Amino acid sequence: MSTETLAALRPFHLAFPVHDLDAARAFYGGLLGCEEGRSDSHWIDFSLFGHQIVTHLDENFDPRPLINPVDGEQVPVPHFGVVLTMSAWQALADRLAATDIAFVIAPTVRFKGQVGEQATMFFQDPSGNALEFKAFASDDQLFAKN
Repeated sequence: MSTETLAALRPFHLAFPVHDLDAARAFYGGLLGCEEGRSDSHWIDFSLFGHQIVTHLDENFDPRPLINPVDGEQVPVPHFGVVLTMSAWQALADRLAATDIAFVIAPTVRFKGQVGEQATMFFQDPSGNALEFKAFASDDQLFAKN
């Protein structure tokens, strides 16, 4: 994927369940710093680095993620997140490390010295939804095969 194509990407939209909207607001709006958009008694829109995510209330939500081994780590599936610039990823990693967040996979570099080398971290929101934020030294590694 070319740099021009990456620059032309449009925001994605993701809607997902949470068991508590107040906890979601504190996590996405407070901890992650996502700007809040429209909301209702059963959902809240947030801007996740310019992408629209919508938390929908399901008081009985019980996530049951699978675990997939990747590069010696136990990666939760499903998960979502954003590919950041390396400096934005480091700033987020530093900010989160200064809190009491429990990382599923602490900030690390995966696939060192290989195609697709990337900085990554995984953590969960209060409802158990898994998030991954990653960064590449060069965006051309995002879909590199060799």
